[in-house]
Amino acid sequence: MAKILIVDDEKNIITTISAILQDEDHIVYSAPSGEEALSFLRKNDVDLIILDVWLPDIDGVEILERVKKTNPDIAILMISGHGSIDIAVKATKMGAFDFLEKPPSMERIITAVNNALEQLRLKRENVRLLKNLSQDDEMIGESKPMQEVRAIIERAAATSARVFITGDNGTGKELVARAIHRKSLRADKPFVKVNCAAIPDELIESELFGHEKGSFTGAVGRKLGKFEVANRGTIFLDEICDMSASAQAKVLRVLQEQQFERVGGNETITVDVRVISATNVNVKRAIEEERFREDLYFRLNVIPIHVPDLSERREDIPLLINYFIEKFSKEHGTGSKEISPEGIQLLVEYPWPGNVRELKNIIERLCIMVPGQIITETDIQEHLESDESEVIQTDISSFKKAKEQFEREFIINALKRNGKNVSQTAQEMGIERTNLYRKIKQYNINVDAL
Repeated sequence: MAKILIVDDEKNIITTISAILQDEDHIVYSAPSGEEALSFLRKNDVDLIILDVWLPDIDGVEILERVKKTNPDIAILMISGHGSIDIAVKATKMGAFDFLEKPPSMERIITAVNNALEQLRLKRENVRLLKNLSQDDEMIGESKPMQEVRAIIERAAATSARVFITGDNGTGKELVARAIHRKSLRADKPFVKVNCAAIPDELIESELFGHEKGSFTGAVGRKLGKFEVANRGTIFLDEICDMSASAQAKVLRVLQEQQFERVGGNETITVDVRVISATNVNVKRAIEEERFREDLYFRLNVIPIHVPDLSERREDIPLLINYFIEKFSKEHGTGSKEISPEGIQLLVEYPWPGNVRELKNIIERLCIMVPGQIITETDIQEHLESDESEVIQTDISSFKKAKEQFEREFIINALKRNGKNVSQTAQEMGIERTNLYRKIKQYNINVDAL
């Protein structure tokens, strides 16, 4: 639900659009002139304005300019019965999200409003994250490998060059991408993450580039793709090597021309997007096996960053432990916790195949499950062993339920081991990727939340 102001001197337009938006559960206000609209905005907050170009007192484009100066976060849709390309281009350059011609269809209004509100939501989410930054968004560690990573981040952030991040599962590749965006000149623009491995091949192009109504079954309206939503910001293509061949070809074109068409559309969309990519696979092998385009790799790999395994920076483990202990003790209200020196040594020497993500999960479990203030070496050993051999509950009423729960837990653990990479998980399990997607849907597994 959003607060929307309609500014138009035609009562029938206000009535029609208001009814459509109220049916969508939005709160709708209206103003018949520019002065009344500006007066209303001085006293009230709104999320979106539908603004007529031709008003009896003030030109709509002038109102657009004034609103953007005082309330830059408000999304604005321009509307006109005498639209022209020049006005539409001018309004768009001044910050209007879209331009609608009168009389707009119900579907066109709903689609434009939904797309504008989605972009507004992403922008506000980015602002919220920036305001509430914690150490959790930082690469914790003072080892030489981490100092080298930070140095590259600083150099990369000062440019708009593409960055290609490599590293094993759980090393913190997304944290590196977010750090680059946060330190860049695009920091106040969207940061849009795409998990290429979690999206079925048949949907990846729609997710990246959007689609037009009727372009395929289920396309009930126009949808903006991630590249369009990330315009003037950063798009993070995680697990890029799992992207389909056709999507790779389209991404290559976007990198070359900064242009694309939505699926099923003819309109050429121009964007200004910084691309940061990441993968946990051997890129050279993926290229040799023709799973990843070499020309795309060369385009993406302008600034390479390799994130080291936790085993390569063991001196950082005590710092990470202390941070996670403090974080989870406060988060779960367990009181102050401390790990014994023997326990610290055990954690430092442990191989950590799941890297920082695995360490984080173990520390959180210890904070919750160990009742005392001191977490001992024995406590840690028990939970490390239980982590290696997941055991499902035995008090399940039927064989069918037991089988389903076992299969669900098996898939979840396999996804965790493979860093939520569905293709890699399917390969490890020896099943088709489409079959694994079906199982994920069947058991209502939220891959991104793992």
